[in-house]
Amino acid sequence: MAAVAGLMMQAGEPAWTWSLYEGEGPVVLANDVPDTARLRATLECETGQGAARVTAYGAGSAAGGMATLRAGAATAAAEGRAGRDGRLSAMVRTEHPVFAAFVETGRLTLTVGSTERMVEVQAEHLAKLRRFAELCGG
Repeated sequence: MAAVAGLMMQAGEPAWTWSLYEGEGPVVLANDVPDTARLRATLECETGQGAARVTAYGAGSAAGGMATLRAGAATAAAEGRAGRDGRLSAMVRTEHPVFAAFVETGRLTLTVGSTERMVEVQAEHLAKLRRFAELCGG
């Protein structure tokens, strides 16, 4: 009976995944529930421009200011944006060591002001992150 209850709970949970959207317009890698407006994080770039905007959602109300991006032993500073809708975002160059560490590990911490969000791409989705980096590189 407990196993059935566990399966029912799993069936009711949203199907979060990483989706790569490429084609016309910007390239977007989104941690989303497909076919809904639910987002945890997005990476967005124009093909070949060498820069990506990292956005984390659900951070609550935050103030903008300087952003810090950390992945592995690398750190980058950038202008951060925060919205009343819970978004935190910052731009990072795709050739920067912090972006390379993110592509390797799948883990990036974005801090704007005193608000911090972790962006994590699970191992089974790292190929999508590598493809995103390839498309965005300048």
